[in-house]
Amino acid sequence: MELRVLKYFLGVARTGSITAAAHSMHVTQPTLSRQLQDLEYELGRKLFVRGSHHVTLTRDGMLLRQRAEEIMEIVDQTESEFYANSRSVSGDIYIGCGESEAVSLLAEIISTFRSDHPQVRFHLHSGNAEDVMERLDRGTLDFGILIQPVDISRYDSLPLPVKDTWGLILRKDHPLAKKKSIRPADLADLPLLLSKQILRNEKLTGPIGEWFGEWCDSVKVAGTYNLIFNAALLVREGVGCALGLDKLINRTSQSDLCFRPLNPKLEVGLDIVWKKSRIFSEAAEKFLDRLREKLTLQEP
Repeated sequence: MELRVLKYFLGVARTGSITAAAHSMHVTQPTLSRQLQDLEYELGRKLFVRGSHHVTLTRDGMLLRQRAEEIMEIVDQTESEFYANSRSVSGDIYIGCGESEAVSLLAEIISTFRSDHPQVRFHLHSGNAEDVMERLDRGTLDFGILIQPVDISRYDSLPLPVKDTWGLILRKDHPLAKKKSIRPADLADLPLLLSKQILRNEKLTGPIGEWFGEWCDSVKVAGTYNLIFNAALLVREGVGCALGLDKLINRTSQSDLCFRPLNPKLEVGLDIVWKKSRIFSEAAEKFLDRLREKLTLQEP
């Protein structure tokens, strides 16, 4: 299976048209059609359903698209690492992270690093812990910021000198908005939007599950989320209140949402992690040195 053919396949998968893909990739339509037929023959699978004006992916085609995009992502990163200017530090660094105010600390380190090495580019991927860890394991991310609790034993890591605070995100006109903090009993039978990371097999896990204690069975799940911005939109529409971390929503005087911390207070730590035995590019290696330097200095 050649990379060139995978690019052809992705071109057709993304446009839904052999004609449009052939035009954008500067090949003739018969050539492109023949390459796709050869690919289907090589894999022994039908990848497309061909219509009169467009094509759609079969189930096998959707699987190949996912794998082909992962392969091309790694190829692009590899080319970037080897084509980087050898006379100065340059290249691309890929970081995955969940939504957290702690990313502001990372932003400060990135800013000073780019002042010294302006030819280095940073690419941030937002996702929950499961998504970030999967990309770390595949090698498409250099580093990941993970919010505890999560098993990081298979990674090398540095703890971040900050903590996030759990609380309830709700509308200002909600009755619970009058409280200064939220206790487990306050949430009994209240429609809640929960992070996928804390809900496993319909049960609350980790520190949140421990915080609810005997009130766990009274939790009423209205939905789940992995990015708090989208959950906040549901909160605004009255779908429910969201359990989430502080400082991630707009809570100015013009906002219709507010945040109330949990009581007892629930804080979680964060770690920046990377795959053990990963061979970094020069840019990523120097950035790791900078992380060690800055984070060690900020340790309590």
